[in-house]
Amino acid sequence: MDRILSLLIIAPPILFALTVHEYAHGWVAYRFGDPTAKNAGRLTLNPLSHLDPLGTIMLFLVHLGWAKPVPVNPYYLRHPKEDMVWVSLAGPGVNMLMALLCGLIIRMIHPLSLYLEMGSSFLGILATMIVYGMMINLILAFFNLIPLPPLDGSKILMGLLPVRFEYQMARLERVGPFLLIGIILISNFARVPILWMILSPFVSFFSFLFAGADFSRFF
Repeated sequence: MDRILSLLIIAPPILFALTVHEYAHGWVAYRFGDPTAKNAGRLTLNPLSHLDPLGTIMLFLVHLGWAKPVPVNPYYLRHPKEDMVWVSLAGPGVNMLMALLCGLIIRMIHPLSLYLEMGSSFLGILATMIVYGMMINLILAFFNLIPLPPLDGSKILMGLLPVRFEYQMARLERVGPFLLIGIILISNFARVPILWMILSPFVSFFSFLFAGADFSRFF
């Protein structure tokens, strides 16, 4: 029963974080002249349009995952190289904004520790969902900023690098997804949290900055 309750508590923050992340990509691309996401029905806040089955499962299991990438056609963009940087930054950026909003709410809930100890009470569930919302958005933001394909960080890096390095990045795109999944699986089975060791300092810092406390211990 506790396991089911935990899944019900964590599911809404996960779905919302993934949805706003992908919507932000599509919205910024559309503002820059690319209608691809809109024409594909992805310019929506319906989470079912954005879920990637494997990425969602990974997020539930190891708190590191991804959504189905929003299609973007750089040829529609007014300044393809520069605009793709902003399109790629939009997803992590909106996750940081959502984390900030959750953090401000957490600061207003007093005493938060009491609510978290109330278990399955309404206030306990609400407070726990807000904490999860902040942490999941922080994790999703910084995870996606890792410069490894297909994550947003690789597209940001490609937009910032000189043209002569684009070929090497394009080659990395073919193996990047398999390398990423391999790192996550090895970390999980070997119990050596490689990615979390990279992400945790940033997540801890912004958790304390936004909410006044480091909630990374829950993860």
